[in-house]
Amino acid sequence: MDLLPRSADSRISESDCFHLHSENPEACGLDRVLRAQLRETTCAARVHNGAMSTTRHELLHAFDLLLAPERFKDYGPNGLQVEGRTTVRKIVSGVTASRALIEAAIHAEADAIFVHHGLFWRGQDGRVTGWMKQRLGLLLGDDVSLFAYHLPLDAHPELGNNAQLGLKLGLVAHAGSTGRFGEQEIGFLGARDNGESFPSAKALATHVETALGKPVTLLDTAHRPIRNIAWCTGGAQGYFEAAIAAGADAFITGEISEPQAHYAREMGVAFLACGHHATERYGAPAVAAHVAAQLGLAHQFIDIDNPA
Repeated sequence: MDLLPRSADSRISESDCFHLHSENPEACGLDRVLRAQLRETTCAARVHNGAMSTTRHELLHAFDLLLAPERFKDYGPNGLQVEGRTTVRKIVSGVTASRALIEAAIHAEADAIFVHHGLFWRGQDGRVTGWMKQRLGLLLGDDVSLFAYHLPLDAHPELGNNAQLGLKLGLVAHAGSTGRFGEQEIGFLGARDNGESFPSAKALATHVETALGKPVTLLDTAHRPIRNIAWCTGGAQGYFEAAIAAGADAFITGEISEPQAHYAREMGVAFLACGHHATERYGAPAVAAHVAAQLGLAHQFIDIDNPA
């Protein structure tokens, strides 16, 4: 039995359904089950640059094996947050599971989305209304899986947010335990990869602005050459005291709160707030690309601009 009425003048393609659904979930006349069936019937005909396929379970196992979420006490569930179709051929990675990213991933024909910031957090309102209903509706309606890893993605020593930010900035963590600090040893402590110091905190801030393409909020309180640099991406301003205790001359993170200005002035350690999103753009695509290559899958990073 045909799922859709067919005529020479009236056909609804998968992409047509996406565009209509973005504006009005009822516009294309397909209910959730029917749209999922449509996706499955076209799935076998899709070719993503010769990509192979795997199962959702195998993909979850690969992410878990790499990121070891069981090692971390986190603010929300790590791993598979929304279950989609069994077969996976393409992964889209991004920073946050926003509606814009989910819509873009569906348009890119992704079977799974991999992010740092998922949908569910400890202590949040559990009702599925408003923005949560919209995001879940898109994922469930198109049978797309959502994988999210928070602290495990920050901490991975080569592919995580901190490691990749260090790579972007030309910073290398000190060897062994001296290269880590803070709760659960998520923060990195190191120096420039060329062995040189920055002549000042302002010189470091200029370097970071050039690398990230974003203005930096600088508390220039060190008044000395900057050699030991601590960094922890995102909203890690609470790690500043631990960075000071670890011997940092400067601390790089995404955000600043009121107390950090006082700590910087009183302790003579520079503080650089470089943007939550701006500092966490690099871990998710690095991990997703690594796992996609392992399993022979297609991968695409989609960056949804965020001024934060």
